[in-house]
Amino acid sequence: MSKYWSPVVHQLTPYIPGEQPKLNDLVKLNTNENPYGPSPKVIAALQAEAAETLRLYPDPNSDRLKAAIAKFHGLQTNQVFVGNGSDEVLAHVFHALFQHEQPLLFPDITYSFYPVYCGLYGINYELIALNDQFEINVDDYLRPNGGIIFPNPNAPTGIPLALEEIERLLKVNQDSVVVIDEAYVDFGTESAVQLIEKYPNLLVTHTLSKARSLAGLRVGFALGHPDLIEALTRVKDSFNSYPIDRFAEAGAVAAMQDSAYFKETCAQVVATRTRLIAELEALGFEVLPSGANFIFAKHPAHEGDVLTARLREQNIIVRHFKKPERISPYLRITIGTNAQSERLVNALKSII
Repeated sequence: MSKYWSPVVHQLTPYIPGEQPKLNDLVKLNTNENPYGPSPKVIAALQAEAAETLRLYPDPNSDRLKAAIAKFHGLQTNQVFVGNGSDEVLAHVFHALFQHEQPLLFPDITYSFYPVYCGLYGINYELIALNDQFEINVDDYLRPNGGIIFPNPNAPTGIPLALEEIERLLKVNQDSVVVIDEAYVDFGTESAVQLIEKYPNLLVTHTLSKARSLAGLRVGFALGHPDLIEALTRVKDSFNSYPIDRFAEAGAVAAMQDSAYFKETCAQVVATRTRLIAELEALGFEVLPSGANFIFAKHPAHEGDVLTARLREQNIIVRHFKKPERISPYLRITIGTNAQSERLVNALKSII
């Protein structure tokens, strides 16, 4: 600690991202990256962008990207906000929409960046416990609040919440913003974007890091009523007018436009997930239902941290969470290629 720090810095407990290890012959299944590269059209767009125009600032409004996103989702451009990864988008959401007297509500087992944002912006919050099956119970959120946020499917469990349950929440809770964080929605979960026109307090966030294989470009976006988008834009323009650089916009536009490649790779991930779940269950693992590009699994005879360490000895990296305690037996395993899944299963066979 330093005497030069501001008081808020002393109180922060920063988010810890998934490890990016530098190991040879690595099977990396710990950070939910897409095992398939981006669309060839993305690569071509990035190559074309490497030009003399890089001396110029990018478009501060990212109009081309907003137009591509709006077209894909059947919305207007004034219903789209873009940022430097969905984490930046979420940071602006917390700052612009969640600083109220009533507490923000989100699950006790969820994306661990949420409490970090609350600490950074001084937001009071309450953790709502998942049920015994690790599911979100909408009835638990029907109380006074300063906002509600949760991923769908949830992370790290991967369990989706049905769209009719989200709409039931929106019908009852119309005095505060409800944010559905859809980072993993494209792998088999129904999106809440179709509810945006009906509920002006609904904001849906997305990322291009997962289904569109662009984790290295850092592009995220939010969809919602123009009033919500304006709030995010005011915060963004008070912080960084140019969050999307020329390369990021060019690559993201190409990714949004190549729907065929997007659908193909998502389908491949879902098919591999189905096979992997069956193979793990045959080894005695208990696997939670997943609508994401990862699974959450435990073995009744082996602790999660022990399995994680043993897999690492074979250069296979998965994610293990020590807290909260009731998820410590579980491994979060990113869905890789079929070859990576086969190597994972063979390693687990040798361990178990």
